[in-house]
Amino acid sequence: MKLLHLFLAAGSLAAVTAADDPFQPQRKLTARTYNSGFADGHDTYNAMGCGSDGHIYYVLSAERYDVGAKMFAFDPKARKVRLVGDLTEACGEKDQRTIVQGKSHVNFVEMGGKLYFATHIGYYSIIDGMEKPGIPPAGWKAYPGGHLLSYDLKSGRFEDFGTGPGGEGILTMSMDARRGRIYGISWPRGNFFRYDLAQKSWKDFGLFAAQGEDGKGENYRTLCRSIAVNLDDGAAYFSISTGDIFRYDYEKDAVAPFAGENLRKDYFGLYDPTSAGHMGYNWRQTFYRPADRMIYGVHGNSGYLFRFDPARPRIEVLDRLTSDVSKRSGMFDQFSYGYLGFALGPDGRTIYYLTGGPIYEGGRRVAGKNSTAMGEAKGLENLHLVTHDITTGQTRDRGAIFYENGQRPLYVNSIAVGLDNTVYFLARITEGGRTRSDLVSVRAE
Repeated sequence: MKLLHLFLAAGSLAAVTAADDPFQPQRKLTARTYNSGFADGHDTYNAMGCGSDGHIYYVLSAERYDVGAKMFAFDPKARKVRLVGDLTEACGEKDQRTIVQGKSHVNFVEMGGKLYFATHIGYYSIIDGMEKPGIPPAGWKAYPGGHLLSYDLKSGRFEDFGTGPGGEGILTMSMDARRGRIYGISWPRGNFFRYDLAQKSWKDFGLFAAQGEDGKGENYRTLCRSIAVNLDDGAAYFSISTGDIFRYDYEKDAVAPFAGENLRKDYFGLYDPTSAGHMGYNWRQTFYRPADRMIYGVHGNSGYLFRFDPARPRIEVLDRLTSDVSKRSGMFDQFSYGYLGFALGPDGRTIYYLTGGPIYEGGRRVAGKNSTAMGEAKGLENLHLVTHDITTGQTRDRGAIFYENGQRPLYVNSIAVGLDNTVYFLARITEGGRTRSDLVSVRAE
């Protein structure tokens, strides 16, 4: 009898342990998928925004040399998607047989009823083990360079402001929506530039991160993906992979190193800025919050949330903005670059972050850093929605995200928060044996 009680007790303990396994998601969220009708839709980075009309605007990338990225709008009330336009056509390059505008790699910024954004190349060639602008096939011409564009929410018309420096793609863009200046970083070399809407003038400030992602060895630097604009004084900030920060001065129309603070924090980890495969000490994504005149950002890989006060100057590390599974396992982000799905919600106090985490099956890790190749073979990715309340300092893992059919969203590096707090993102969706990237929505519970 005593032996039976021991077996029963052991069985109960096993059941409790399985139910309370800290390496399993404690909550699950069910996401809804949409079909934009673009079968060539490929992995997209940023390229989203919620307009003042409440519609969700987004770009689906393409990786072919002859199929351009397409822009769509989603009406949350009618639950309908409409095609807004083809980016290559919006740039006036239709039928020119140049490598098409295959991406937008930046989020939309609204000013005066128009959405401002930029285009990027989506067709690549691997040269000496590095991703480079694609070599055009016979009868085609080289990529002509990324454009700055606007889209009028009322008229539905695009306006083209021309191409960025050096005929390169535009990897990073932000905008001072009070003063009408756009800031960008080109790819692969990394020129920082600005465009003034009123003056219709460009200014190229040159290279700040060695030779950028076009460099080799000591000249290689991963480029910053986010420019933070202080709407009060017009200053614009960007980082480089060594952890140094640069500041654009609106009044002087000049760029200089920012003195007194940097991103070389022990909590972020140790990085060789000359090696590829990570963002180094760069911040991954940022936004400016007018309420406290602070820049909020997340560091890629480590997933630490920080607050940057340029006036003091000081960077304050706030919390590790990762999934509970990542925290408990001690893992860095599953994607070594970190995640771009980081945004302030419409209430002005809630940060929404889409991040990954390791996956455990049968008591062992099958996906995530330092795991076996099994997870990659299965196409596993553990996407979580995490929120942080700036006012209270509370961080919450809202749960792991699944589609209605039980599949997990893959390759998510985008986010837009609707006026009703619905979270939208772009991810791989497999239906009928075919995979495309498309729009997904989820509500935090």
